[in-house]
Amino acid sequence: MAYIVTEPCINCKYTNCAAVCPVDAFREGPNFLTIDPIECIDCDACVSECPVEAIFPDDEVPEEWEHYIELNERLAEKWEDRVINETFDALPDADEWAEKTDKLDLLQEEWD
Repeated sequence: MAYIVTEPCINCKYTNCAAVCPVDAFREGPNFLTIDPIECIDCDACVSECPVEAIFPDDEVPEEWEHYIELNERLAEKWEDRVINETFDALPDADEWAEKTDKLDLLQEEWD
């Protein structure tokens, strides 16, 4: 089992979760974080650190976000060289985006 980052992270990208990961499983995208399922050791440390409650065990991801399981795996591979393991400032409008829904179309996969 691995942990999965879901939709609430889009356009927020709080990094508290990445800073507590003991195995550097987090990968950073332009406006989203993902967890490498191969690196994740299922320790649960990241879940309570996420202020937008975006992280779930892969077998407890809400049905409407199950597609994030494949998305985390694909993006973790794509961003394999973008390991994040410390806390950085969230995106500038993170607090405004935290409660918004239906954000998948805003996810940026490519760095400028």
